[in-house]
Amino acid sequence: MESISIWQIIKQTSTFGVFILIVLVTMSLVSWAIIGHKWRLFRAVSHADAQFRAQFSRSRRLADSIGQAKSYALSPLATMYTAGYEEMTRLRELKNEGGGLQNQLDRLDNDDFEIVEMTMQKVGTDELSRLERRNVFLATTGSSAPFMGLLGTVVGIMDSFWSIGERGSASLAVVAPGIAEALLATIVGLGAAIPAVIAYNWANNFMRQLTDHTNAFVLDFIARAKKESR
Repeated sequence: MESISIWQIIKQTSTFGVFILIVLVTMSLVSWAIIGHKWRLFRAVSHADAQFRAQFSRSRRLADSIGQAKSYALSPLATMYTAGYEEMTRLRELKNEGGGLQNQLDRLDNDDFEIVEMTMQKVGTDELSRLERRNVFLATTGSSAPFMGLLGTVVGIMDSFWSIGERGSASLAVVAPGIAEALLATIVGLGAAIPAVIAYNWANNFMRQLTDHTNAFVLDFIARAKKESR
């Protein structure tokens, strides 16, 4: 029995079936490109966050980390620290605009620390949004590719029945091309969807852990700032 290659199946596929395959292959290639990019990005972010967090824990005062923070550009914690420290410095300068005319410098109060906390949370949200970019494409591929594959399957089966009606025969030679087209669309659809779903869940889990870390860091920063302000 003569074997049939994938290229032979594609050559016999209808124009609409080829269109479905091109869309699915394109979605799969883009998904793999996003997966590779996110794998490298998340790895670099985790490494930068761990290094900055260790340095921040070792520092005796908040100001000790300002120089190192600027060297961890990929670390959301370092970016949040810089924003919080600069906001705290700005508020302190505003409260002590009298400079040497004042007998005692005003300390930051709870309202000031609340402003610092909101500033850090806003910056943290921006950082998380930056890391979440293109996740929606993975979700779209994971949810829509199986249905597009199913659409190609339905078209392939319809072609098979059309061939049976035209030739008046239900032999394997008549129905095989349509069935092969249908199965190929299903395989390509699942091949695009499965990696995208796995990568989307992995990226979401990473973002949840990172969100927990950023929230804990804000609390740690505010607690240390209040201690130093006493």
